[in-house]
Amino acid sequence: MSSLNWAHLELVHLMWPAAALVIFLAYGELAHRNHLGRFVSATMQKRLAVSISRERRVVRLFFVFATMAFCTVALMRPQTQGVSTKISTSRVAADIVVALDVSKSMLAEDAAPNRLARAKSEISRMLDQLAGHRVSLVVFAGRASILSPLTPDYGFFRMMLRGASPTSVSRGGTAIGEAIRTGLDAFDEDGGAASRLLLLITDGEDHDSYPEEAAKLAKEAGVTIVAIGLGSEDGSNILITNPRTGVQEIVKDRDGNEVMTRVDGELLQAITSETGGVYIPAKVAALDLQEIVDEHIEPIVQEASLKASRSVPGERYPLMLLLALLSLITSVLLGTSPSSSDARRATP
Repeated sequence: MSSLNWAHLELVHLMWPAAALVIFLAYGELAHRNHLGRFVSATMQKRLAVSISRERRVVRLFFVFATMAFCTVALMRPQTQGVSTKISTSRVAADIVVALDVSKSMLAEDAAPNRLARAKSEISRMLDQLAGHRVSLVVFAGRASILSPLTPDYGFFRMMLRGASPTSVSRGGTAIGEAIRTGLDAFDEDGGAASRLLLLITDGEDHDSYPEEAAKLAKEAGVTIVAIGLGSEDGSNILITNPRTGVQEIVKDRDGNEVMTRVDGELLQAITSETGGVYIPAKVAALDLQEIVDEHIEPIVQEASLKASRSVPGERYPLMLLLALLSLITSVLLGTSPSSSDARRATP
């Protein structure tokens, strides 16, 4: 047999005011008859007024008390643990933080019009597949900054995404560890979402920001990292169009040496493996975040939705409310329609 539990057992003390009210009503019934007897004899009372018998009054007061008692029991929310209802949603809202590399190397034009513009365009298109989820935007280079907090307002997210550029952060370089830590700050502390994802998009190698330690913090926070590496893991030049001549030129440092950019695939693989995520070595020309969402992000969200399924105790308060309603109707009928025996006693 299922055991009965109470969600709000402390409300049982409402029975005392209910009992007090019934006693007050009973006293009012008797006092009314005593006051009437001071002015009208018992014989005249039967001729002038139709009244219900004492027995019916007692029964009516019983049902009044039963009404309040059943309402009190309903407020206490009786629950049966043995009979449970499984709650599962087909699409559980996820929190997704997009950490976008905006270092100067992202201006390389090996993807039209450049890596950064292409990534921003794909992120904007990706939002169409994330309906129901909250998104946040973190940009990073040598430092990281939150441009958009977690929000279901994709219009605001797109506006902040359009403004993302190398000038959005104050220091150059690529600090992947800093991006992860700032991304963790963007999540709610209570971790209310069933799935928490950090989508890391970068084309460079880390510059001493301790990303492995940051990945461990992400794992402890229940955040899964999906990393996308743009460009070549072997290294490549950065080609940028000179605004004066309109000719593509290789970016060089102050000493005249050609600047090379490479994706540290081994590091990104280690980071994502730590959190149970995936590293995607996407060539810039083949970048398709919609496909990445279908193949890598949605499965993680769906798995989280299954984990979010839970069993809740069977609620029994609706039965108490039904009994309270029936008791109330009965008490009203007993007070408004005297029985045939009562009517015969009232006839001279």
